[in-house]
Amino acid sequence: MLQNKAILILIAGLLIIGLLSVFTVDERERAIKFQLGRIVRADYTPGLYFKVPFVQSIQKLDGRVQNMDAPPELYLTSEKKNLFVDSFVKWRIGDVERFYTATGGSPILASDRIAAFVRQRLRDEFGKRTLNDVVSGQRTEVMAILTGMVKDASETLGVEIIDVRIKRIDLPEEVSNSVYQRMSAEREEVAKDFRSRGEEAATIIRAKANREREVMLAEAERDAQRIRGQGDAGAAEIYANAFKQNPEFYSLYRSLSAYRTTFNSKSDLILMEPNTDFFKYFKDPTGSSNPTGKDSTGPLELPK
Repeated sequence: MLQNKAILILIAGLLIIGLLSVFTVDERERAIKFQLGRIVRADYTPGLYFKVPFVQSIQKLDGRVQNMDAPPELYLTSEKKNLFVDSFVKWRIGDVERFYTATGGSPILASDRIAAFVRQRLRDEFGKRTLNDVVSGQRTEVMAILTGMVKDASETLGVEIIDVRIKRIDLPEEVSNSVYQRMSAEREEVAKDFRSRGEEAATIIRAKANREREVMLAEAERDAQRIRGQGDAGAAEIYANAFKQNPEFYSLYRSLSAYRTTFNSKSDLILMEPNTDFFKYFKDPTGSSNPTGKDSTGPLELPK
């Protein structure tokens, strides 16, 4: 019975020792083997490995891409203008042994050192350039130079730099307000200039239109006068021809027209001598002034 218990204890001990002798490395991890506090291996690839229990130990590190997103920092350009710059760096462990030696395996410490180096390099690069250069003209160049410098410096930390980017470049609030006001004033000046040009063009167009209108009206009046003159001349010619053909009939027709126009209402009243030429056809259809030789001072009867 005691022998069986001893065998079970031995098997359990061997099982525990076996479990303590085996470790795995995931593809998302980096592993370092220590022996009595010294690094003996740090080049593990994903898989199953063995170690000596109680003598050797394993420390695993995160091998995934890390993101160092620093808070916005204030930088000074060559024009002595302040800028708030927001940047980030993506990195991962490259040399596991060197990384552990430089940072003790702490990704936070590594991010802090990378952030400090990036801040210093950004301060140097921004100090060489103007506001326009860093905002638009040379922004890509600044990032390329910064990426190269960070990669060179990262070798001492045992990290691999994946990407370095500037997310935003902002002016301080008071500077932004002054820039906005200046831009607004400039746009207002441009708008005033456009409005003044438009008013000038409108005045010229209106003056030209009024001049053309006056010319057209004058020409129309001239043409109308000419046409009326031609019509009057034609009418006078017709009247003259008619008068030549039968003067007495023409005189009768004109007199009848005058009667119709004068006495077109029952309330019309006219006071004049009845023996005038105007009423000669009332007394004699032939138009004689007094064909019967009688006194023509009697009452005048108008036709019904």
